[in-house]
Amino acid sequence: MSAKKNKYSDNKNVTILDHPLISHKIALLRDVNTHTNDFRELVEEITVLLTYEAFKDAPTTEAVVQTPLEKTKQQVVVENSIAVVPVLRAGLGMVAGVHTLFPTAKVGHIGMYRDEETLEPKEYYCKLPEGIEKKRVIVLDPMLATGGSACAAIKLLKDKGCKDIRQMSIIAAPEGIDKIVENHPDVKIFVAVLDRGLNENGYIVPGLGDAGDRLFGTK
Repeated sequence: MSAKKNKYSDNKNVTILDHPLISHKIALLRDVNTHTNDFRELVEEITVLLTYEAFKDAPTTEAVVQTPLEKTKQQVVVENSIAVVPVLRAGLGMVAGVHTLFPTAKVGHIGMYRDEETLEPKEYYCKLPEGIEKKRVIVLDPMLATGGSACAAIKLLKDKGCKDIRQMSIIAAPEGIDKIVENHPDVKIFVAVLDRGLNENGYIVPGLGDAGDRLFGTK
């Protein structure tokens, strides 16, 4: 899987993926006629592909494995080294995708909502795994729009002592990426597709609508 050539190509902390499977699934995800169950499955599938890319440098240790023929040394991911923090509620749709590859990853939750007038994030819930400050933390949110909620979630995690933080989103607007780069230049960002920008209401265009509503069948 390669990184797509874009305005962030020279920024080593920003990865925009370029893969035909992702492009195909994004097309289905955008379609207004895609039903809730299919939408949810597509989010999980795209998250699996994002997770593979985002964890290429996952912390590993050497283990001895007994094969049917002999013992061999093998690199394995360090146990309890990963935590995922979905931003409620849409981020919940990405958790199962991460757990497909990292079933033991601990899960925290940060509740944010966007003020429809100011577009500023408001925190209403936070519950994090014990010892999260010692883990690699992945913030999950399908849509990286203004970047306000992502930056607020990242700041909260930093205030809790977390030092290894990554942002993972399916669709992003340049405004959202720019905000994280400006406010948290140490955070690595992984995105499946970069869209054109934001409309007058702060929604990503062409986007896919409200990811939370489409995931959970609400309006």
